Amino acid sequence: MKHLARVFARSLVTSLAALMLASAPARAGVPEDVAHLQHRWEQIKYQTPPAGQEQRFEQLLAEAQQVAARNPGSAEVLIWYAIIESTYAGAKGGMGALKYVKNAKKSLEQALAINPNALDGSAYTSLGSLYYQVPGWPLGFGDDTKAQEFLKKGLAVNPQGIDPNYFYGDYLFRKDDYENAERALRKALQAPARPGREVADEGRRREIGQLLDKIASNRK
Repeated sequence: MKHLARVFARSLVTSLAALMLASAPARAGVPEDVAHLQHRWEQIKYQTPPAGQEQRFEQLLAEAQQVAARNPGSAEVLIWYAIIESTYAGAKGGMGALKYVKNAKKSLEQALAINPNALDGSAYTSLGSLYYQVPGWPLGFGDDTKAQEFLKKGLAVNPQGIDPNYFYGDYLFRKDDYENAERALRKALQAPARPGREVADEGRRREIGQLLDKIASNRK
């Protein structure tokens, strides 16, 4: 159990971000406080030393809870609430992180019920990334079949996006499908720049480069 907890924590820290997932730029009509959450997430994830991320993500999660309370029924808010909560889980690590990713899963499912195309299908991609990174039963809800299903749905909505291609590539890498993983990752590198998302784009490209290096190393 302790070993699985450590593996789970490492997985979330290196990828979730991710949870992902900074997925799509804030557009006209998206509440300003959602754009604020997005900007703060990027600053903490890509510009804050790892040692200070847990505390800052915990503070941001409290802000996200307030935003969610002010914006009931907003798929965009629910997506960013889930991204922040799951990223905080990764920074926190350990068995205590599981409750946060379970809550994030519920928020993403609610977002899909409201508007599955919100933020270019980010709820699909974020949910897919959770399914392949969270441990399976009896510890968590991890499921590779569901992961692939949701990741492909995210790609169907946003086939050229940097995030859906990155996470699909990461999933394939973990399945030892290096050829298709590399194909997805190189497609992610060709994704168009997102206005106002320079920090996120730069950070994601670094992660893609690191994963491509791992693929090259494993092929030797």
